[in-house]
Amino acid sequence: MNDFDLLVLGSGPGGQRAAIAAAKLGKRVGIVERRNMIGGVCINTGTIPSKTLREAVLYLTGLNQRELYGQSYRVKDEITVQDLGLRTQHVIGREVDVVRSQLARNRVTMLPGTGRFLEPHAIGVGNGTDREQKYTADKIVIATGTRPARPGTVEFDDRTAIDSDGIINLDRIPETMVVVGAGVIGIEYASMFAALGTKVTVVERRDRMLEFCDLEVVEALKYHLRDLAVTFRFRETVASVERMPRGAITVLESGKRIPADTVMYSAGRQGMTDELNLEAAGLAPDDRGRIKVDENYRTEVPHIYAVGDVIGFPALAATSMEQGRLAAHHACGEPVHGMHELQPIGIYTIPEISFVGRTEDELTEAKVPFEVGISRYRELARGQIIGDSYGMLKLLVSPDDRRLLGVHVFGTGATELVHIGQTVMGCGGTVDYLVNAVFNYPTLAESYKVAALDAMNKMRHIARLSE
Repeated sequence: MNDFDLLVLGSGPGGQRAAIAAAKLGKRVGIVERRNMIGGVCINTGTIPSKTLREAVLYLTGLNQRELYGQSYRVKDEITVQDLGLRTQHVIGREVDVVRSQLARNRVTMLPGTGRFLEPHAIGVGNGTDREQKYTADKIVIATGTRPARPGTVEFDDRTAIDSDGIINLDRIPETMVVVGAGVIGIEYASMFAALGTKVTVVERRDRMLEFCDLEVVEALKYHLRDLAVTFRFRETVASVERMPRGAITVLESGKRIPADTVMYSAGRQGMTDELNLEAAGLAPDDRGRIKVDENYRTEVPHIYAVGDVIGFPALAATSMEQGRLAAHHACGEPVHGMHELQPIGIYTIPEISFVGRTEDELTEAKVPFEVGISRYRELARGQIIGDSYGMLKLLVSPDDRRLLGVHVFGTGATELVHIGQTVMGCGGTVDYLVNAVFNYPTLAESYKVAALDAMNKMRHIARLSE
């Protein structure tokens, strides 16, 4: 008999949910994690610190209140990394406690250390001091996550040349910064530091940033970031980074030289599989360290599953949680519904972006007709009260059956607001529901009714002309 029914490697969102789901089904579950990394990258260096940092930046800079109290308004004149770190460490500590308590409450056995395969059903757990302990399990879930990819051409020192993990260890707020890569993580940090007053230059080899987002929303974000003195260098590639005693010079292939206190690389993520000894389990990762899985998150070895960032796209905490739950249910032979295809995307830039469903570009390419309904926060009483004059909500509606094809939100509370549209879409609702629904007043949620009426009026206009 094996030591565990299910053994999980990693306690991030995916691993944690897999362990708890299996425990709820009455299984003997163990979870392997380093002592200082309970909750995984998500809680310790990724999602939670970065979103807490954003909240601290918004509060201390008074950025959201300047529309009402003037451009010079600030809560604190001299903001230090200690101010930002205080809130971040407090939240991390609380979240680690929550994870620890949830695992204990569900009788999940914590195995401190790092795990590696010894054979397909056996994991060796070592903590660097005692000798490696061997544990066997019927089913194994790999949820080891990712780390920032580091190009070999750059010497990282966690001060001048850093990756996104190094951000929370900076000893001061840089006056100037180069962000290499305009993906989600790069743009989130670029907007935070710009809000703090850092002069930020974003270098991106592609033509545009966040190309999976609605173009109008991305243009609005770009306008706001330029307003915060962000410079964009699109279609540019970094040739080298020359470290100096008081900063670094980023040399572009076009010959441009950009001086800055700090250079932050946001060049994608690498799966943390190199120390798992996957060959002993009969598995091999791809060149980015990712593991291939089927629709049930099962790898090529039937009793081994993989979930979360280590399997690649979409690599979001929210989807990882659901993958963990579904993998555990499948591993325990418990029937379960698959993940709903409608998954919201939230980007915590300043201002934030969130969407669900398809974009205008995708629908146009697929030759799917749609009508657009738009609501601007400045036309809502709530928008005036909170001082958000730039926010907007956009509905893409099918003129044939009036269903929602996409919901795109930009501005305060976007990542919360999007779930109303997600629910209507998931339940097969139409734009008529939003037209006839009563929303609390004054709220930002009311923007759904305004945008729905806008789309409805446009469709009515076509109908009138066609009579």
